[in-house]
Amino acid sequence: MDGTATSPVPVTAGSTPAEGGQGPLFAYRARVASGALRADPAQALAAEKLQDLWRRLRGYNPKPEAPEEGGGGLLSRFFRRKPVEEAGEAAPNGLYLVGEVGRGKSMLMDLFFEAADVPRKRRIHFHAFMQSAHQRIHKWKQAHPDDADPIPPLADSIAAEAALLCFDEFQVHDIADAMILGRLFEALFARGVVVVATSNTAPADLFKGKPGRDAFLPFIALIQKRLDLLHLQANQDYRRDRIRGLPTWHTPVDGRAERALDSAFRELTGVAHGDPCSLSVLGRKVEMPQAHRGVVRADFEALCGAFLGAADYLAIATHFHTLVLDGVPRLGPENFDRARRFVTLVDALYEHRVKLVASAEAEPDQLYEKGEGAVVFQRTASRLTEMQSQEYLALPHLT
Repeated sequence: MDGTATSPVPVTAGSTPAEGGQGPLFAYRARVASGALRADPAQALAAEKLQDLWRRLRGYNPKPEAPEEGGGGLLSRFFRRKPVEEAGEAAPNGLYLVGEVGRGKSMLMDLFFEAADVPRKRRIHFHAFMQSAHQRIHKWKQAHPDDADPIPPLADSIAAEAALLCFDEFQVHDIADAMILGRLFEALFARGVVVVATSNTAPADLFKGKPGRDAFLPFIALIQKRLDLLHLQANQDYRRDRIRGLPTWHTPVDGRAERALDSAFRELTGVAHGDPCSLSVLGRKVEMPQAHRGVVRADFEALCGAFLGAADYLAIATHFHTLVLDGVPRLGPENFDRARRFVTLVDALYEHRVKLVASAEAEPDQLYEKGEGAVVFQRTASRLTEMQSQEYLALPHLT
């Protein structure tokens, strides 16, 4: 629950009795009235914008292009190009909802997606979408070595699956993603796909400061043309309110601690279990057991028993605002490699203000008490203690 309920938001112009209490705005008001949400003017405005798009999309079902089984070739794509473009011109603009973390963007997206009267729709974390896109491109190239352009058939397949794509946590960190986004989204829009996205980053700031950004600017211009921009300027960070109310360090590692971490993950994400995901780091894939809405959960062995390094931990720290970590053992010379990796992980989390919820065999200052490395670990223990403070938990995540 995001907070104490106040009076429901009054009905405003733009909603009609014919809508019969349907749509994201009505769902939002119902949650406020029930006390599940605290009334927030910025959220109410975003719900109105989503309601308007919901209204324009009712029954939206552009004819999908069937994926080309045999590759098709340039000539077949030329002959079907005109109707595809016409479908794209008829599509309404989507919506790009930007705001700081914890302002309710994902919650509003959920309300919109659940209510959307679109036969083919898909809601997906943007990072997972791009992983799937790269996998499908690779598979296409293997099956069609003489076809140099996998983007049109990829867009055909995606558009056949969904006329409405809802992306959570739209963010671009990877040059491999940046290289294909412009052409892929241009092709999707041409096929009538409508996009709704939530992000912590305004379109103009995507991929900012990264090598090769000049080649990425046409994609930004395309997003600004095909998606209406709405800044969600809510005053309260509901996510930080939730984590500030949670104990974050649980000892010892036992069934009670595991249940506490289960509860924390559910409280922060709204689901009991996340989905597996992988991060692309220097051409490698780093697998994460489960993640959802910016929260990742893994056990100590998966992160510090594996051969991971600073770049891997940096990727984790920039992609996720919270880490739920199971089973931190006592450390010492006998498991020094794991201790060293744990120090590097904590440094990355701390520098990017990632919130840590963990189970451990001891309190931070008792994790590594004796032997070579114990003095060095004192700095890490100090950081782990600070990361439990209300002051640290109130800090915004740095991507």
